[in-house]
Amino acid sequence: MIALLLLQAAEPPAVPTDWSALAPVPYATAPQMTPQLNAFVGGEVAAGRCAVPKPADGHYVVKVDVATLIDASGVIRKTVPHAIACPTVEQYAAGLVAGFARGNLAPRPSAGDAWYRATIVFDWRG
Repeated sequence: MIALLLLQAAEPPAVPTDWSALAPVPYATAPQMTPQLNAFVGGEVAAGRCAVPKPADGHYVVKVDVATLIDASGVIRKTVPHAIACPTVEQYAAGLVAGFARGNLAPRPSAGDAWYRATIVFDWRG
């Protein structure tokens, strides 16, 4: 019985189904996208690994929402990207959210584990 309670206590809360209801990741300083970060996604699209239609003006914008579980001590426990039919970019965005949050989270009123949402926007000319 005690072992079961310990296992349940160690399990993170399930990923919410309604991501629009999640508060934004509480960054202390907003992350800045750089041309180098956008270039990776541009390369994935150019290589045909992502089904992103070519815009008429050549200006691409790809958005990836990432549900992010932050524990009571302010550590990212889990990132879950929303599927956009491009697994490499989804995982890249999830990794960026974790990296942007490292040492860059504002104090939160809640002391427990909580889910938040981050939206990474890749923007480049193809």
